[in-house]
Amino acid sequence: QVQLTESGGGLVQAGGSLRLSCAASGSISRIDLMGWYHQAPGTERELVAYINDGTPDHYADSVKGRFTVSRDNAKNTFYLQMNNLKPEDTGVYYCKAAGLDWGQGTQVTVTS
Repeated sequence: QVQLTESGGGLVQAGGSLRLSCAASGSISRIDLMGWYHQAPGTERELVAYINDGTPDHYADSVKGRFTVSRDNAKNTFYLQMNNLKPEDTGVYYCKAAGLDWGQGTQVTVTS
C-alpha cells in the first residue's frame, strides 16, 4: 500500500509562508482526490483543501486566497503552499487520500 509522508512544517511569524509536502511511497498517478487537513490543538481534524483531477481545487473559507494545493506526479508528491499565515493556522497538517492510511502529520506554528 502507498504510504504518505508529510513534511515542511515549522515555526514562522504571522504573514510568512511555508510549503508543505506530501510524499508518496509509490506512484500517485492513480490518486485523483487528495486532501489536506488541519488539526489545531484540542480540536478535531478538519479539511482545509483538496485537489481532485478534473475539477476545481477546493478550499475552506478560512484559507481561501492564501493556500494553494498542487501535485507533481513525476515526484509522487502533493503540495500545500501556505501564504500570509495567521496564528490560527497553527496545528498539525495531514494529507489523506481515499484508501490510504493517515501519515504522522507535520507541525506548523505561527507566532504573532
